[in-house]
Amino acid sequence: MERIAMSQEERDWLDWLKRARDGEVTQKWAAEKMGVSDRWVRRLLVEMKTKGDKVVVHGLRGRASNRRIDEKIRERAMQIVQSPDWHDFRPTFASEQLAKRHQIQVSKETVRQWMMAEGIWQSKGRKVKEVHQWRPRRSHYGELVQWDTSDHDWLEGRGEPVHHLVRMIDDATSRSWGRFVPRDGTRENMGVLWEYVTRFGRAVDYYTDRDSMFTVAPRPGESKEQQRIAERIAERIAERLTQIGRALRELGIGWIAAYSPQAKAYASYCTSCEPQTTFSGNRRRLASFTPCAFRGGLGPGSSYSQSSRSLTG
Repeated sequence: MERIAMSQEERDWLDWLKRARDGEVTQKWAAEKMGVSDRWVRRLLVEMKTKGDKVVVHGLRGRASNRRIDEKIRERAMQIVQSPDWHDFRPTFASEQLAKRHQIQVSKETVRQWMMAEGIWQSKGRKVKEVHQWRPRRSHYGELVQWDTSDHDWLEGRGEPVHHLVRMIDDATSRSWGRFVPRDGTRENMGVLWEYVTRFGRAVDYYTDRDSMFTVAPRPGESKEQQRIAERIAERIAERLTQIGRALRELGIGWIAAYSPQAKAYASYCTSCEPQTTFSGNRRRLASFTPCAFRGGLGPGSSYSQSSRSLTG
């Protein structure tokens, strides 16, 4: 007896067809259970007389796909990929080069499967590793303020050139405030610091990168650990401090420097994505940037507030 491989759904169909054939249920009832029309049930019952139980099996089962790539093309492609010049090609690049150099149009996934079958490529599972654990935000407003400068052509060459935005963002609430300055210098940053303290009060700590405005260059032969120790001592005895460092010390504000690459990226968080999200491209063009606004002082000295998404002179 021939064995026919069927899925559970096909077995259920065959059972309902046999019940309809034997008169146990009506064709309409069987069609409702099978989820098809009663006309389709009558057609299957007619074919069942000649095909038998195979009537519920799809006719294309076991047949090669009409879109299957010819075996000769596969052999030629693998012969090329296994050549010495292609020994370090990955599936994506190999697929591109096969199409470009040999006119073999094959998707990268197909090439990947072919290379895995030939033992050229090994599938690698993605491993999610937490390289750096982000520190939690501060719990109260004013405990920590991030301070950074963004260099960007904010007005795309229109009006006065504005290339520097000194911005500060509160770590707990994400409320930010900044000012456009003509240069990223100590004097300009001191002015922004003074205005921020006047507007929002004195913060507990400021978090910055290790720019020359905030830290003194290491002495010859001094290691990073020695420099860290010297900076901690400098906070108490006011030595090896920059002008901004002395100003923060006089105001009783702490300073936290970013040492690791992850910390530097975190310190630049407040300005790294701003040109792409707030003022760039169409969003900046849709803003109320008019010639009158330019003449009214939109440029160095203007301020930016994220809470209102606006510019003020």
